Amino acid sequence: MRVLIPLPDRDFDVTEVAVPWRLLTDAGHEVVFATETGEGPPQADPLLLTGVLFGQLGAEPEPKRFYAEMTSSPEYRAPIAWAAVDPATFDGLVLPGGHAPGMRQYLGSEALQAKVAEFCPLERPVGAICHGVLVLARADVLAGRRTTCLPKYMEQSAYFLTAWRRGRYYRTYPAYVQDEVVAAGATFERGPIELSRRGTATDDTPAFVVRDGNYVSARWPGDAYLFTRTFLDLLAD
Repeated sequence: MRVLIPLPDRDFDVTEVAVPWRLLTDAGHEVVFATETGEGPPQADPLLLTGVLFGQLGAEPEPKRFYAEMTSSPEYRAPIAWAAVDPATFDGLVLPGGHAPGMRQYLGSEALQAKVAEFCPLERPVGAICHGVLVLARADVLAGRRTTCLPKYMEQSAYFLTAWRRGRYYRTYPAYVQDEVVAAGATFERGPIELSRRGTATDDTPAFVVRDGNYVSARWPGDAYLFTRTFLDLLAD
């Protein structure tokens, strides 16, 4: 099956893209990346590769390895343009997140939102994680749906911990992600309080996702493995 993963030119979350790419590819699915212009490969948020503070708060080693593998793949090195996307030709849609400034190109694109709004009525699997849920909220397709997203307590905690060094790095917009998603008419589910432990390839204990019909959502990179496995279940269904 063909799965579309739209991305900005820079600053997307390493884990929220590389883990879905690796697991989907390993399961035999075709991943198609798309950027605004389709001109050259995009770049992840560099601080998530080196560490946000003192080498910490970045991606874990395995997702970073997946990212290195992904950046060498033909599909990643030759994305298509958002305008060239024909939603009917895809079997699934994954909307990753990220919080650094370059994400605004993707999160705020009316052109991308229009493509997403075309895809959702097809009732094929849709997955969104962290800030990626904002694309659905802004495409006006979340009303009445159960969802999670980056919870306000996580966004606040990351900002307060790092503002002295990184400024508003963790505050992509003045409004919190959770507040905008709720304002779009969705039923928000916070999940258990978690600030440090992450799910892995073999342990979903700290992870949390919400499945609502053909839609699965997750909170942050710590949910990426469970999120992708749930999305794979949707494709199988």
